[in-house]
Amino acid sequence: MNNKVLVKLIVPELDSTFDIFIPVNEVVWKVKKLIAKSIYDLTNGDLDYNKDYVLVNKTNSKVYENNVVILDTDIRNATELIFLSIKDMDAISNVAPIVM
Repeated sequence: MNNKVLVKLIVPELDSTFDIFIPVNEVVWKVKKLIAKSIYDLTNGDLDYNKDYVLVNKTNSKVYENNVVILDTDIRNATELIFLSIKDMDAISNVAPIVM
């Protein structure tokens, strides 16, 4: 299966993780829609698939742009991705860093 990659998807909104295959020949926004709909179906509607979500690389904190093809990103097998709603992303960015 050279046209898909197996990634670990972390969904903080549900406090869950999923191992999923994503197609490498699709753009990020289509993959996000597929993921949201799949998680909605798997969790019996616990996730609102009509919200806007972002994919964030857990290792390097990179937020993937919507119009980039997965193959042109650094997403490969065993990549850990965080699936955040835009609302959650805004809340995280507004938190001041803790200085010690």
